[in-house]
Amino acid sequence: MTHLPAGSAARDGFDLWIDPASAGWGWSGLRVLTLSPGASRSLATGDSEWIVLPLAGGCTVLADGESVTLHGRTDVFSSVTDFGYLPRDCHAALSSAGGGRFALAGARCTRRLPVRYGPASDVPVELRGAGGASRQVNNFAAAGVFACDRLIAVEVLTPGGNWSSYPPHKHDEPGPHESRLEEIYYYEFAGGPSALGYQRVYPSPCGRTDLLAEVRSGDAVLVPDGWHGPSMAAPGYDMYYLNVMAGPGPLRQWLISDDPAHAWVRESWRDQLPDPRLPLYEAPPYASRPHPTPPAPEADA
Repeated sequence: MTHLPAGSAARDGFDLWIDPASAGWGWSGLRVLTLSPGASRSLATGDSEWIVLPLAGGCTVLADGESVTLHGRTDVFSSVTDFGYLPRDCHAALSSAGGGRFALAGARCTRRLPVRYGPASDVPVELRGAGGASRQVNNFAAAGVFACDRLIAVEVLTPGGNWSSYPPHKHDEPGPHESRLEEIYYYEFAGGPSALGYQRVYPSPCGRTDLLAEVRSGDAVLVPDGWHGPSMAAPGYDMYYLNVMAGPGPLRQWLISDDPAHAWVRESWRDQLPDPRLPLYEAPPYASRPHPTPPAPEADA
């Protein structure tokens, strides 16, 4: 199953549990954990590296004899957050005095890197696209931003009525123009339980995945291959998604190919400005400023 409605992949006290075995692939994983005030949870990282990313609230992470305090945020639509990195082959514990909800983005890996803290002030914030394809990307663990062995992860915020992950693109072939990466989308929406969006994935020359899903808060979509996009936020409902990626390539890269049928859309952005609703929250001083000319396609959001 490539669309996992909220609650359908709950396991062992986690709201969402995706690992390579359950996804039917080799590398990427994601867990979402809700902690009540004063609660704690222990976990073994096993053969994977993990980033603990607060979605709402803050927590303390203990691992390898080190304590990392994550201040977190009110929710995913309020601010960038700090985060913590956990290496493979360690035992960790998360505790939250005030309670909260936390994503654990993971990837099977071979190198064991140290426990680290990622401050919110170091997260590059990018405004990508233009017009109705404008979105905000928080590149907290993008390749070249934060050191991991295989894990790549970013957050994308899309104003209601806009399209993200557009033009449709893929990363299912190894080579000079693509990185072969498995990808997870995890969604949250502003606007209450009626808030919704849509996700499209369709077959590519090397991929068979074919999906058009209505997505709501707590849902996830697995993208093992294929052209993916757009991710559509219904008018009136801002959309957030967390992208988690990893793959077998020797280099940690994020390279894509646009669907040639829609690649021309990027050129149209040169004559448009980003949506004035962006950034969805006050851009900190380290954020990139809006610009009408997009960078060369090298990212997936």
